[in-house]
Amino acid sequence: MEAAAKDSDLLGLYQEIILDHGKSPRNAGVIENADCRSDGKNPLCGDRVTVTTELDQQQSIADIKFDGKGCAISIASASMMTEAVKGLSITEARLIFEAVRTICSKEASVLDAMQDVGNKLAPRLEKLASLSGVRQFPARVKCATLPWHTLMSCLDGKATASTER
Repeated sequence: MEAAAKDSDLLGLYQEIILDHGKSPRNAGVIENADCRSDGKNPLCGDRVTVTTELDQQQSIADIKFDGKGCAISIASASMMTEAVKGLSITEARLIFEAVRTICSKEASVLDAMQDVGNKLAPRLEKLASLSGVRQFPARVKCATLPWHTLMSCLDGKATASTER
């Protein structure tokens, strides 16, 4: 009974984080003269997002912004993504992407995903754990991962992104 109450408390906290980011997205906008830009679209629901980044001399993400329209999950995920990857190297951002993809779409625990990214990145993944709730709603997984796929396309130098990979 105690575990069920704890799970309920975590679910409430996670919903609160997603609602907060959905209503007050961080890093919204477009970086003029960005080092990379990519547009992502989910044809199933119409969510769309543009991600722009500015890289520093060490190829770390010095700044990142997103612009788009979509459901609360998509906008919250984009907002949370910008906070999570700002200041990271491209390699570290890719590790976080894989961890988010895992916690959103597979039955892996968030703790396992945190161990996979290592001690340095685990705190950044902690807030993103709220996105794991989309596993219960398979149609929403693409909403949550669209901004992340768009960031990966951006970093790969691709102009468009797909959630199909």
